[in-house]
Amino acid sequence: MTTAQSYGVRVLCRPEIAAGFALAGLRIVEAASARDGAERLRDLLTASDIGVVLMEEAFYDALPEDLRRQVGRRPLPMVVPLPAPAWAPPGEEAETYIVELLRQVIGYRVRLK
Repeated sequence: MTTAQSYGVRVLCRPEIAAGFALAGLRIVEAASARDGAERLRDLLTASDIGVVLMEEAFYDALPEDLRRQVGRRPLPMVVPLPAPAWAPPGEEAETYIVELLRQVIGYRVRLK
């Protein structure tokens, strides 16, 4: 009988958003810049216990071509770009929610003024 190996998940992101992932129970690898993110990713690629790296999309987009090819050829860890948080101006999100709720109840889209 063989034993299944367990792989971990790491989140590679800026310190400003790391706390949210840490509160969700994920292990964080912080990087201050895209260049720093590429170096941290190189380190993570050498770990044998990591199966998935959730990487901030801005860092992923800035990866050097050679590192991107290396990531694409490897089965593990899978590197998944993660969109950065986007904050809407106050009130806009609530209005969108109300309009969608009204559309579902009434059956057609309304315009709030």
